[in-house]
Amino acid sequence: MSDKPDLTCPICSDIFQEPVILLCSHSFCKGCLSNWWTKKPSRECPVCKVPSSLQHPPRNLAPKHLCEAHVQSHPEENCDLHSEKLKLFCLHDLEPICVVCRDSSAHKDHGFKPVIEAATENRDVIRTSLQPLEEKLKILREFNICCAQTVDHIKKQAQDTQKQIREDFKKLHQFLVEDEETRIMAVKEEEAQKIQSVKTKMKAVSREIKALSETIKATEDQLRATDVSFLLEYKASVERVQLCPLQEEPQLAPEALLDQAKHLGNLIFNIWTSMKKLVEYRPFVLDPNTAQGELLLSSDLTSVSHDTKKNLPDNPERFDKFLSVLGSEAFDSGAHSWVVVVEKNSNWLLGVVSESFQRKGSMCSDSGLWRISLCGDECYAFSTPNVAVKLSLKNKPTKIRITLDFKKWKLSFCDADTKACIHTFTYNFKEKIYPFFNTTDKTPLRIEPQEPPENKNSQWWWFY
Repeated sequence: MSDKPDLTCPICSDIFQEPVILLCSHSFCKGCLSNWWTKKPSRECPVCKVPSSLQHPPRNLAPKHLCEAHVQSHPEENCDLHSEKLKLFCLHDLEPICVVCRDSSAHKDHGFKPVIEAATENRDVIRTSLQPLEEKLKILREFNICCAQTVDHIKKQAQDTQKQIREDFKKLHQFLVEDEETRIMAVKEEEAQKIQSVKTKMKAVSREIKALSETIKATEDQLRATDVSFLLEYKASVERVQLCPLQEEPQLAPEALLDQAKHLGNLIFNIWTSMKKLVEYRPFVLDPNTAQGELLLSSDLTSVSHDTKKNLPDNPERFDKFLSVLGSEAFDSGAHSWVVVVEKNSNWLLGVVSESFQRKGSMCSDSGLWRISLCGDECYAFSTPNVAVKLSLKNKPTKIRITLDFKKWKLSFCDADTKACIHTFTYNFKEKIYPFFNTTDKTPLRIEPQEPPENKNSQWWWFY
C-alpha cells in the first residue's frame, strides 16, 4: 500500500496495477475499472461520473513507471506468520494484520479497519498530537533567539556601563590632577617667597659682617703697630670702634619656614571637600532593566524621555506596553523623599508602585500603583483601586517633591518650589515600593540631586 495519492487507484486504494486513463484525466487499475463498469449500467468515470466513450481506455505509462519504481524501492510488507498482505488494522492491538490473522484466536472479538482507512485516521491523530510539540518547538526556538538577543544586549550594557564608569573616573582623575597641580604650585610659591625673604635677610647680614670684619681687621692691625704709631692712631681707632654699632643678635622673622601644616593638614579630607562640588548624590537612579522600549534613559540613568521604539529583551522586570520605568531602589520602611524636575513636560505620571504590580500588558486594574498625572492642562490623582481625582493647580509645577512615609502611611506630592501640597494618599503600604515614572513627552523627567542623608555619615560615601 502506498501513502502517495498519485500512485493509488481510487477504486482499490492500492498501488496501480496496469493503469489506464480516461478522457477526463482520471487513472485507474485496468482490472478495477473493468469490474466497476461490469456492475454499472453505463460506462462513466468512477470519480467524476463523466460518461466515457472509450470501451478500452489506453494505458497510462507515466504512473505505471512510477509505480514500478515505487514498488522496487518500497517492497510490499507481508505478514510474518502467513506471508499475506497486511490489509487490516487491529483496533485493539494497534497493529496491521492480514486476513488470516483476523480469523485467528489471537484477534478474537477485536475490531478492525482497512489499512488505508486506519492509516488516514491515525495520521490525523498523530498530526493533532504533534501540534502542541510543534508549538512548543516554535516557542523554544523563539526563546532561543530571545536569549541570543539578550546576550547581545548584556554585552552592550556592559560596554555602556564600562564607558560611563571610565568617563566618571576620568572626571575624578582630571579633578585630582588639577587639584594636585594647584596645591603643588601653592607650595612652590610659598617656598619661593620664604626663600627670598631669608635671602634678603642674608644679604643684610652679609653687609654687616663685611663692615665688622673690616673694622676688626683695621683695629687689629693698629694693635700690632709700634707704640708711637699705635698712639698716633689711637684716637681714630677709638672713634672707629665706638662708631661701629653693636646691633642686636639677628633672628629669623616669624613664620619664616614653609607652612607644611597648612598644606598637609587634613589633606585628603580637604581634597574630598573640594571634590564634593564636582559630584552629585541622588537617592536612586532609574533601572534600565524595567524601562519600556520607547523610553530613552540618560547615560547616568538620572532622566527619562519618550523616544523611538528599541528592540530590548522581554525580561520579567520590564514594562512591555505601559511607557514606564522604575527607580533602582525599593523602599519598605522609614521615610523617603525625592524631587523630579518636570520642566515643560506636559504629559507625565509620577508616583510609586508595589513590587507585585503587573508590568506586562496594558494597565488595567492599576492595583498597586499610586500616582498623579498631568495631561496637557489637566492634573489627576489615581490610587488603588483605580479611582481618579481631578486636582486643581494654580500653576504648573516645574519640580515635584514626592515623599513616602511608611510610619504615617502617607504618600504626598508637592510643588518643590512653592512647597504647596498637590495631593496626599493615605495607605498601609505592606510591600516593597518602587519610585514610578511614565512619560510620552520628549522633554525628560529628571531626578534632582540632593544632599546625602545623615545616615550616610562616612566621608567616603561618594566612592560607593
